[in-house]
Parts: sequence; C-alpha cells; structure tokens
Amino acid sequence: MQRAAFFSGGDAQMAAGDLGELLVPYMPTIRVPKSGDRVYKTECAFSYDSPESEGGLYVCMNTFLGFGREHIERHYRKTGQCVYLHLKRRVIEKVPGASGGALPKRRNAKLFLDLETNSDPNNDDFEYEDEAKLVIFPDHYEILLPNIEELPALVTIACDALLSAKSPYRKQDPDSWEEELQASKHAKTLVQLDNGVRIPPSGWKCSKCDLRENLWLNLTDGSVLCGKWFFDGSGGNGHAMEHYKETGYPLAVKLGTITPDGADVYSFDEEEPVLDPHIAKHLAHFGIDMLQMQVTENGLRDNDIKPRVSEWEVIQEAGVKLKPMYGPGYTGMKNLGNSCYLNAVMQAIFSIPEFQRAYVGNLPRIFDYSPLDPTQDFNTQMAKLGHGLLSGQYSKPPMKSELIEQVMKEEHKRNPVGSENPSDVFRFLVEERTQCCQSRKVRYTERVDYIMQLPVAMEAATNKDELIAYELKRREAEAARRPPPELVRAKIPFSACLQAFSEPNNVEDFWSSALQAKSAGVKTSRFASFPEYLVVQIKKFTFGLDWIPKKLDVSVDMPDFLDISHLRARGLQPGEEELPDIAPPIIIPDDAKDRMTNHFVESLDIDESSVMQLAEMGFPLEACRKAVYYTGNLGAEVAFNWIIAHMEEPDFAEPLVIPAFGEVASSGAAVFGAVGLDNQPPEEMVAIIISMGFQRNLAIQALKATNNNLERALEWIFSHPELEEETEPALDMMDMENNANANILAETGSEGPRIKDGSGRYELFGFISHMGTSTMSGHYVCHLKKEGRWVIYNDLRVCASERPPKDLGYIYFYHRIPS
Repeated sequence: MQRAAFFSGGDAQMAAGDLGELLVPYMPTIRVPKSGDRVYKTECAFSYDSPESEGGLYVCMNTFLGFGREHIERHYRKTGQCVYLHLKRRVIEKVPGASGGALPKRRNAKLFLDLETNSDPNNDDFEYEDEAKLVIFPDHYEILLPNIEELPALVTIACDALLSAKSPYRKQDPDSWEEELQASKHAKTLVQLDNGVRIPPSGWKCSKCDLRENLWLNLTDGSVLCGKWFFDGSGGNGHAMEHYKETGYPLAVKLGTITPDGADVYSFDEEEPVLDPHIAKHLAHFGIDMLQMQVTENGLRDNDIKPRVSEWEVIQEAGVKLKPMYGPGYTGMKNLGNSCYLNAVMQAIFSIPEFQRAYVGNLPRIFDYSPLDPTQDFNTQMAKLGHGLLSGQYSKPPMKSELIEQVMKEEHKRNPVGSENPSDVFRFLVEERTQCCQSRKVRYTERVDYIMQLPVAMEAATNKDELIAYELKRREAEAARRPPPELVRAKIPFSACLQAFSEPNNVEDFWSSALQAKSAGVKTSRFASFPEYLVVQIKKFTFGLDWIPKKLDVSVDMPDFLDISHLRARGLQPGEEELPDIAPPIIIPDDAKDRMTNHFVESLDIDESSVMQLAEMGFPLEACRKAVYYTGNLGAEVAFNWIIAHMEEPDFAEPLVIPAFGEVASSGAAVFGAVGLDNQPPEEMVAIIISMGFQRNLAIQALKATNNNLERALEWIFSHPELEEETEPALDMMDMENNANANILAETGSEGPRIKDGSGRYELFGFISHMGTSTMSGHYVCHLKKEGRWVIYNDLRVCASERPPKDLGYIYFYHRIPS
C-alpha cells in the first residue's frame, strides 16, 4: 500500500486548483444522495465493522455502501469505484483529574457524525472524536474534511448530504412518528350516568362475550367491553365499538393502563387516541382511584397478584446471578424491536456444523460472488451473520477465533464447490397411510417435511386433581371479584404427546375411490426417513371454540435422549389392498345459480390441519384457508409459499370465494387440475411453482412431465436439480453475476440424495422458549448446550445457564446419535 497523501493543513495543503484537478477524473462517479437512497454509513455490508472499529468505515461516493477495512479492496476491484468517504469515531478514555475523579464534563465539538452506535456520547468516562476524509483508490490519497474552499462544489454537497443522511439500519424513533395526543373535545362536557356502576379493581371481562383481554371502560355508563379484532388474531370482538354505535357514548379508557400518571383513552367519535384532562374525576365516578392503580398486562393491580415464579422469570432464569460468556460462539444479537424470535433461531442454527460450513466455511467465495448490492443478498448476509456470531470479534472482551479458521479449513476439505444446502439436515420424508374405514383399502403417499409437530395431550396431565382444584378456586374468585389464585400449570408427559402424534386421525369428508363415494377415513403419519437434526415443535398455540387464539401454559418433560425408531414407516404390508387410483368425478352445474357450489367433490375440501398450522404463525384465518385451497391441500409448507407470494394483495385476508365453473380458465384449471386448451399447464399452477423460487420454464416443464399434477411436479423438480441451471441460458452477464451467489448453496451434485436417512436416536442440544399469550407478542430466548454446559441467549445477553427450563420450551433441537 502506498503512503497516503494528506491534503489538509501545514505543508501538505494543496491549492484549490490542485484538488480540483485531482478529483476531475472521478467527478462523474460522485453522486449526491437523493431521497430514497440508502446510505450505509454505520455498518459494513460484509461485516459488523462501524466507524468505531479500528479501521473505521469506508462509504462509496457512488453506491453509498459501507465497507470495513478488510472489505474495501474487494469492492474497489469489483466495481472500479475510486472515491470513498472514510468515517472514524475515536473513543478516548478520560484521564482522571488531580482529585481522583474524571475531568469536568464538557461538550465535545469534535463529535459531528450522526451515527447510531452502542456507545453513549454523553458517557462521563469517555470522550469521542469524529473524523471524516475522502480517500481515493488505488493510491489511497486522503483529503481531510471539512475542506470547503479547496473542494469542488459537487463534492462538498455530496459529502454534506452523506454525512447528514439517516442510516437504513437506524430504528425509527417513536417520537418522530407518534403524534402528540390532543385533548378530546368531549372531555370537558362529558356526561356520566348516575347508574350506580362501580368497577372492581380486578376480575374484569367483556359484558357481551366474557373476553378478559383488551377491555375498555366506557366513561359514560361504565360498560366494560372488548376492543376491535386485529388481523393477527389479537384484540377482541369489537363490542366496545358496537356499543358506541348504539349509544353514541364517545370516550373509553383501556383497563390495565390506568396509573397515577394517566391512562389510554380513545374517542370513538374523533376516531383516535386522545387526552382526557379530567380522567381522574371520570374514573372516580365509577369508584376507581387512579393513585392506587398500576399498569399490568392482565388488568390486575400489582398488589393483587400473589408473588409466584412466572413463565417470564423461569425461562429467563430471573433471580439467579448468571455468569456472562464471551468469545467465539457466545456473541449476542441486538433486539431491533421484534427480532427476538429471529435472534433465537439464528443462534440455534449457527450452532449446527452444516450451517457453519455452508455460510462461514464458504465466506470468501460468497463475498467474492455477491451481487453489486450485497446488503440485499440472502447468502451474503447469512455469511456475515454467521461470521459475526462465530468469530468472537464482536463479543466483549474480544478474542481471536480459532473456530472460524477451523470451520473454513474443514469446509475446504469437505466441500470445495459449496454444493451443500444446510437446510437439508432438517429434511425428512413422511409416509402418510390413509385407510377407507368401510372398504379397509389403503393409500400410501410421501411428502417432505422439516419439523415434527407434537400435539399437547392435555387429557394426560399427571396433576389433574390440582388442576381441578385450581379451576374451582379461579371460578370462585371470579364470582366474588377477588384476585385469581396462584396458577397451577398442567404437567404433561412427553410420552403422551408422542402417542398422540402417532395415533390415527380422522379425515374430514374423505372420498373413497374404492366406493366412488364419501366415506369415513383415517390417516396415520410415520417417518419414511429420519433427519440428521430433528426439530420438534410443541403445539402450544391453538384456537378456542370462539376462534380466539390462545396459548397452552403447560410443562412437558422433554427428554435429553429421544428414540423414535418405532415410528419408522413400513410401507404397504402383506394383506393390505391399495385404493384404486381414480379421481373424483366432475360435476357440471345445470344452473348458473349453482356455479359457486358445484365442483370436484374432493377439491372443495380444505385441510384444516394445514390451515391451523398457518394460523398459528399469525396469518389471517381466511388467508390461510385460501392458501391451502389454492395449493390443492399439498400441506402447510406449499401453502406458506403461496401466502408469502400473495400477502401484499388487497384481498389477501378476504373470505375465500370459490371460483365458478367455467370462470377464468386458468384459475379453474389450477384449482381442479384440468388441462389447458392449448395443452399448456394451468397458469395458476405455474404461478404457484414460480412463487416457490423456480424459473417459469422449469415449472412448465415439470407440470407437462407429470400431467399437471402439482405435487408430482414439485417432486419432479427436486429429483432433477441439474435442470434448474439450464432453464435460463440467455441470461446476460449482469443477471449471472447477481444470481451467482444464490447458486453457491443451491447447487446440488448429482450424487447423493437430499434426504439423509439414518438412526432414529437423538440427543437434545437446544430449545427456544416463548413468554407471553400470543405468537404475535411476548419474548423469545434460546438455550443451547455447548462444550457440555447449557448457555442462555437472551438477545445481546449471553450467560451460562444455571437452571435451563427444558419443560417450558416451544421448539426443540435434537441431533442424531451416531450408531
């Protein structure tokens, strides 16, 4: 590297004309950030280096991408961009004064970068000094800023705009978008009925539906009613709004938010949250003393809750002094607001060697083949994340990582071309045996899955007497409007959950090809193969009879060692007779009025189990029904891909409307599997396969090869991976460059199946736990077993676990025990 030339101050200062001449060749490449441009000035595109890192951050003056010292040369060689703005924030520990304390705090005029970092600029123990300079490659000429008189106007404007731009990584400040609440026009003149209503301090429920969450107290007549329903399944049934429409009473306060400082008040008439300057008087009318109220999640005052060890405390191991852990593999992740679940999952999968090898082992190649904007490339960002978690560079105190070097060496030996898809370690085949109860004939089918979902066998609870006694006490407390008793959690044996998984399930509206009519049918699932890593989900999230999502707060004694060899599929057995391979008959409507109801008998059936799996993820129920219907009941995974592809559509959550027979040919053909008039596959089927990430002509080829059978077409694609790379031979060089990185992990050699079968014996190495009442709220943490001990990953906090709550987990990770 050549010696840098500094053009600022002293003898090194150059005339304005000299600087202008120096920059003339690069002026066409220097851009001024516009509205909508992303300026990555706080974090490197390939690492988590920032202006506070030792080498600072280089921001390209053309693409506005940021690069750390280790990656700037790669971008220069790849793009030929020469001019970068180098940002550096120096953190200097303050020198103690003569009296032994720190020097007096003073405003640091050298702090001018608008950065969002983990450091506190107002910290009394450190001083911060910012530095910005232009760097010109390849000679590394440096021009210190500000240098307004010497620099051309365009360069000065571009530098100023870049320095003042907001980082795309910055979390939006709630204060920047939350409007200041205004006093309601009804507050001063609100009429309150003298009807003798008194609101108790606890035990509230909606007077129309008995809901106990999201409750609102109408400040005119004292009615307690539920709020509106939200698309994620939270909220209520909208009875508070209905009451306003019937009575015109405008103001309501949310129960559970009342504190001595105020409360959440909503104006139905003004259709927005408002302030009520007279809230204390309005609440006192119904016997509520604001000074005695505290915010709680469930609407109870803090003094009303008996002290007990809650789910939040047990899972996070509160009350125990945990030893922090640092270094490679013990790096925490910042919570960006709703990212705790993603944080927990990433910690779990990057503890798996196959993911380490695929992303961190292939890191140089992934980075070299990344697209021009690596911030938008999945593989690049996964490699960046994996390196950040495993290297130890971002874990304090910092440590050199031998783990990274070891992983990269192993990957080079094992898999130099990077052909392994790490998610295949979770992949397994499920054999589904469907039997007609009347004819006793059977049908065997196979499907791919990645997770074992275990139902919660509530009927098998071992503490039923305690549960019954608790329920009686709870009802008595509710009737007497007393605080509820201490919670008793159901204790469920894992063996009972496994037994429930293996038992036959009734098939709704089963059409028997043997009888050519509807009949009773049962379906049993078994493992046609066992995965390298088994992911087990305890189905704690379910729906009540009122379709309101709820969580089962249960304790399941999950085993450290698991043997599911007895669930191995056996295939067609001697003496069993297969159901004929006959499709249901087509019913053509005689009357146009019947077009919406007469179709294939079997096609109208919707797999409710798949619908529930999707709904438990938080998607609207009607959208889940549409997804399962339009993907031909092929399972939750295929339906999930349909949801991702259609969730931006305006009618996404609208009720399912069955298309009329003879309506848009492509749509009808897709649903019913009919062949297009021009012998082309139905367009809707093609769209479904494309939404899963495959090329259009590959989708058409697969459908033609399987007579437009969507399920068989997907299997055909997976069994012909070599054709995926031949589908677009006419791609230009830019497309090839942008897609090269995606192919690194997508390539699959002709040798070796994607299903890695083996023993059915496993050992637990991690689990993810959820705290809260809904999948759309609460908090997630991860426990992993590393180097023979359990470690808790709670966002940024990584500590040695003292009491891992294995019985309260939501998702469990097992690895196969070698035979």
